[in-house]
Amino acid sequence: MHSSFTRRHVLKSAGAAGVGLFASPLLQWADAQEGKVRKVLFFTKSEGFQHPVVTRPASHELAFAEKFMVEFGKAHNFEVTPTKDGTIFTPEGLAPFDVIMFYTTGYLTQRGTDKTKPMPKNGKETLLDAISQGKGFLGLHCASDTFHSPKGGPVDPYIDMIGGEFLTHGHQQDCHIIAADHDFGPIKDLNDFTEYEEWYQLFNLNPQMHVILVQDTSSMKQDNYHELKPYPETWARMHGKGRVFYSSMGHREEVWKSDAFQKVLLGGLQWSSGNADADVKSNVEQVTPEAMVRKPA
Repeated sequence: MHSSFTRRHVLKSAGAAGVGLFASPLLQWADAQEGKVRKVLFFTKSEGFQHPVVTRPASHELAFAEKFMVEFGKAHNFEVTPTKDGTIFTPEGLAPFDVIMFYTTGYLTQRGTDKTKPMPKNGKETLLDAISQGKGFLGLHCASDTFHSPKGGPVDPYIDMIGGEFLTHGHQQDCHIIAADHDFGPIKDLNDFTEYEEWYQLFNLNPQMHVILVQDTSSMKQDNYHELKPYPETWARMHGKGRVFYSSMGHREEVWKSDAFQKVLLGGLQWSSGNADADVKSNVEQVTPEAMVRKPA
């Protein structure tokens, strides 16, 4: 395996996370499915800023989010393999996985901040080809702060795939999140909620997306968010034959432990892996009609 961690090491390290990280009544509806175990590659390389939730305490230990995902996956019939080793991004390296999950920053073909092995030079193209041919993709938070578009140039193919690009963020604060789709496939009875988080401002939004959650910028009291129109926060879209799911949540450990985030995360895994179907018809014009007019500063 190209991953820097063997399956045995992943499970051993995950055990240190303890039980009860995600005990949530909202997950009662989604018990682990019978049948095939879906395999998830959780890539956490940081060429740019390295978030605390994916910073490893030591080389032989997993980070908080990595431990969380291994435990969360085991509870719901997903085998999660965390890695920061970009050399896995070859057709052979990606072949075993049903879903490729990103919590990444920067240009992943470069060694960068965390000094881990980068993707091969054609690693991004290999990723995009795998998704277009049917692999699932799930991006969280800073996955949109990865492979940026050139300033004044065309939208980067990775950004086009994931559906939106990080522009900036302000202070961590409460935000009212609107459920644009209360029943997105496996995500049932999804209601509005308020979360304290590091909320992103996004641009280069792909109009071909199905918006699930909307960032209600009018509810935000700090910085200039309230001057912006509401825009997509969580969405799903197709990239060729591949199912792409993104949520900008996930900066804070407390968010990972929250009911709403876990409900969205599990639904994203179930849909992107092919365990469940959902309508992903574009609804951007209906639910965030002015989101696409925003330009980078």
